[in-house]
Amino acid sequence: MDVMAQPTYQWQPPERGWREQDLYDLPEDGNRYEIIDGSLHVTPPPGYGHQELADEIRAALRSAAPAGWRVIREAGLRAVEGNLIPDVTVLKPTAPRDGTWVEAADVALVVEVESPSSRRHDRFTKPSLYAEAGIPAYWRVERGDFGPVVYRYELVKGVHYNLLGTVGPDDPVQIDEPWPMRLDPSAWPR
Repeated sequence: MDVMAQPTYQWQPPERGWREQDLYDLPEDGNRYEIIDGSLHVTPPPGYGHQELADEIRAALRSAAPAGWRVIREAGLRAVEGNLIPDVTVLKPTAPRDGTWVEAADVALVVEVESPSSRRHDRFTKPSLYAEAGIPAYWRVERGDFGPVVYRYELVKGVHYNLLGTVGPDDPVQIDEPWPMRLDPSAWPR
């Protein structure tokens, strides 16, 4: 007889849609809890490779950042009809320096490192929510066989993203978003 593990945390979903304040009642168990259109989305903690890659992206952005700009890992982001947690968030110099959740108007770029458990959200759901929130730039990073590939998108007419291009480990380029810098994924872990 198979015995299924019982959850260690008992909670009931709200009778109305999920809201930001409900997130504070959830356990701090390493899972990522996000709200999209009033529904709770739970993804497991990312693996070490995912975390290392996100750390390297953050370090690359931070090393090129102009004074006053901040690059944050897993910052809470208020979006239209939701609360999201991008892997890396670039905050404008005018963004508040404290708090748990940042407003989309304070964000210049969000980066999602694609994992098997987040693939659909990173490719379809989250970009549309980021665009709707007015975030000027979005990067999606895939871990390919030969190294990471960055898909760079820019916001068009405040409604959707257009692909600016891809940057792989063999083709570093000079970019302008969120500021002028050389983007070189060859230095990042596979």
